[in-house]
Amino acid sequence: MLVLILGGTAEARALAAGLVALPGLRVVSSLAGRVADPRLPVGEVISGGFGGPEGLTRWIAEHGPGAVVDATHPFARTMSESAARACAATGVPLLGLRRPGWPEGPGDAWLRVPSLKAAADALPALGSRVFLTTGRRSLPVFAPLTGLWFLARSVDPPEPPVPANVHVILDRGPYTVAGERALIGEHRLDVLVTKDSGGELTRAKLVAARELGLPVVMVDRPPAPGGVTQVADVADAVTWVRDHAG
Repeated sequence: MLVLILGGTAEARALAAGLVALPGLRVVSSLAGRVADPRLPVGEVISGGFGGPEGLTRWIAEHGPGAVVDATHPFARTMSESAARACAATGVPLLGLRRPGWPEGPGDAWLRVPSLKAAADALPALGSRVFLTTGRRSLPVFAPLTGLWFLARSVDPPEPPVPANVHVILDRGPYTVAGERALIGEHRLDVLVTKDSGGELTRAKLVAARELGLPVVMVDRPPAPGGVTQVADVADAVTWVRDHAG
């Protein structure tokens, strides 16, 4: 049976590794192609997207997967909605694999906001030197904030428009608490902006912010599509696929 994984995350790579070991399964992982040098999963890989829900519907109809697992980033709302529509149209079982968000703990000073625009609106009252870790595609939202200085970290270079006062670091996790503390101190950062992506690869910045007393602007993740079974653990996703594969 063919299983399609909509991937690009650490969980998607772990799921692909778990599924290729099962007999009778052919595993194909799809990457959006937004990262120039992505970490590739085991098994077959296709890249570049499908062209919206209609394109994904056509791909499913042509290739006949027995199951689809949406293991995209928690903020990949468009892809998740496309998967829900395409699987509903073709009758193919769909599972969402979404890692839990980060919980706020004692000593944290978080401001939860519903969007990147709300994060930008809140910043001037919170600090002047911003650690921006919301991804390269988010920088245009912060470009109008000419009175702030930004340290923006992303895997690939951002595209304009970008804030006038921005220094870009190209890097990818995992990060350490010691390294994040040093980065914050070196650049005299006084506020952190991030998305509630969850996971351990990038959690160190939150620990460092807590230890140094930095406020955190936390952008809430969009809701998962309705009517789609959701799991948070790779092992549960493997079990789901195995059950649907008979």
